[in-house]
Amino acid sequence: MNEEQTEDLRNLSGKTIAVGVSGSIAAYKSADLVSELRRAGAEVFVVMTESATRFISSLTLGTLSRNPVLVSMWEEERGWQPGHIELADRADVLLVAPATANQIGNYANGCAPDVLSSIYLATRAQVVLAPAMNGKMYQHPATEENLSKLRGHGVTIIEPETGELACGYEGVGRMASIETVLRAVNGCLSGNP
Repeated sequence: MNEEQTEDLRNLSGKTIAVGVSGSIAAYKSADLVSELRRAGAEVFVVMTESATRFISSLTLGTLSRNPVLVSMWEEERGWQPGHIELADRADVLLVAPATANQIGNYANGCAPDVLSSIYLATRAQVVLAPAMNGKMYQHPATEENLSKLRGHGVTIIEPETGELACGYEGVGRMASIETVLRAVNGCLSGNP
C-alpha cells in the first residue's frame, strides 16, 4: 500500500486487532495483512488454528506482529488469566482472514474446538470475517446459512473475490484483497462497516 492509502486507515492507529488465521491456502496473505495493520499503527496479535500452521509459520507471523502467536490453549502459561480470554477482552476487532468453512460453521453454531473459535465466543469486540474456500463450498446451503446467521449476529462478512482458485476451478471463493480487508476493518472502527 502507498502512503496515501495508509493515511486513510487512521482508525486503526492505537487499536488492538486480533488476527485469526485458519487453515486455507490463503493463509499466506496474512503476512501482508499483519504487516499493513502494524504499519497503520495497530497493535496486532495473531491467533492461528493448528491447520493454519501447515500453510504459514507462527514464527513468520510472530515476527511481523512483534507479539507471541497463540496456536493452542495448552500453550497459555503467561499469567493467571487464560491468554485467549485476555485477548478476547483486549481486542477492538477480531479479524479472521482467511475464514474457512469450518471456522464459519464453528462460529455460527457456538462450537469452540480450538483457541480461535474460543476467542470468537468470548469476545465482545467487532468481528470481521474474510472467507476463503472452494466456490462450491462457499455456495453450499450450509455455508450460506452459517454466513446469514453470523450477519444476524452483527458479524461483518467481506465477500470473497471471483477468479482462479487454488483447486484449479474458476469462481467465487478467493479471499478479498488486503486493501479490501483493511478498508473493512477501518470502516468497522469508524462505525461504517
